[in-house]
Amino acid sequence: MEFRDLKAQYAALKPQIDEGIAEVIGSSSFISGGKVKLLEQKLAEFVGVKHCVSCASGTDALLMPLMAWGIGVGDAVFVPDFTFFATAEVVARLGATPVFVDIECDTYNMDPICLEKAIEKTITQKKLKPKAVIPVDLFGQPANYQKIEKITQEYNLLLLEDAAQGFGGAISGKRAGSFGNAAATSFFPAKPLGCYGDGGAIFTNDDTLEKYLRSLAVHGKGTDKYDNVIIGLNSRLDTVQAAILLPKLEALQNSELENINAAAKKYSELLDGCVVTPTIKAGYYSSWAQYSILLKDSAERQKVSDTLKTAGIPSNIYYRKPLHAQTAFAELACDDADYPVATEICGRVLSLPLHPYLDAKTIELICNTIKSAL
Repeated sequence: MEFRDLKAQYAALKPQIDEGIAEVIGSSSFISGGKVKLLEQKLAEFVGVKHCVSCASGTDALLMPLMAWGIGVGDAVFVPDFTFFATAEVVARLGATPVFVDIECDTYNMDPICLEKAIEKTITQKKLKPKAVIPVDLFGQPANYQKIEKITQEYNLLLLEDAAQGFGGAISGKRAGSFGNAAATSFFPAKPLGCYGDGGAIFTNDDTLEKYLRSLAVHGKGTDKYDNVIIGLNSRLDTVQAAILLPKLEALQNSELENINAAAKKYSELLDGCVVTPTIKAGYYSSWAQYSILLKDSAERQKVSDTLKTAGIPSNIYYRKPLHAQTAFAELACDDADYPVATEICGRVLSLPLHPYLDAKTIELICNTIKSAL
């Protein structure tokens, strides 16, 4: 059994994917080919923004807007404590300081109340200058942007949406990737929209930012290819990856989002009362990057995980350790007591197999195995 069955997806989309790859190879337009521009147009239309700038990875998609905004030494950037390392890594990479924010106990997304407290504390301490906030659309559900956007406006902070897991999600019809000053997403293969390697994209309505990002992605080039006007990166999405993503984007829109939501609903119905199932807020729509349950404690989680493994069913833990406890951030000397929710969730969370091609019988098997373990 596959945790995220990319083989089943490829089998369903094989003719379109193979044709697209063959066209790229036949044209020999491997870098910045026409399919990249077409993909960017379709992504921008889907998300509902003016501009989409593709790049080499989801990490670069987070890094590049921060570079464009001049984030650096002495700046504080607020990030959720419960997420993948890259969200805070890009902040530290630029010499700025990630300030960790505890999460909501139901969605596991950044808690707006904790965010405001962290901002106020940073201002009071006068050691760092608050500059930006990077909420994460964890497991597919957008963060609470209604409240977070008000906070960033009140404190005059930049807002970068980390939609790496949330692409395809929405709040009242407004798509993930359309919130804040800019948004970043990842096309890592296991993401809701994934390519067959690394890739990413940045979304924005800011014309000046879009122009800067395009220069930044190609060594900081100016109007002349060999006149470099800023210190940039080499961060371009390969044309082959664009050819793969185009039919995948169509499938995501036409069937995959609907199918994966149906699968998640089936899980929640069968597991209701046995474990803590995911909460989707009213008006919110998830793209279900993960289906994550909560067990009573780490011992019960281990028992369920072991039982699933014995039955040939994969599971994963996202995440075992909160960001404030990562070895790379040891010098920040953070205290677990300041992040009680994130710390607790890390000891109880378990993610189950989920993808748009998961059938009801397999979900029943997985749920029955969990029930037997409990």
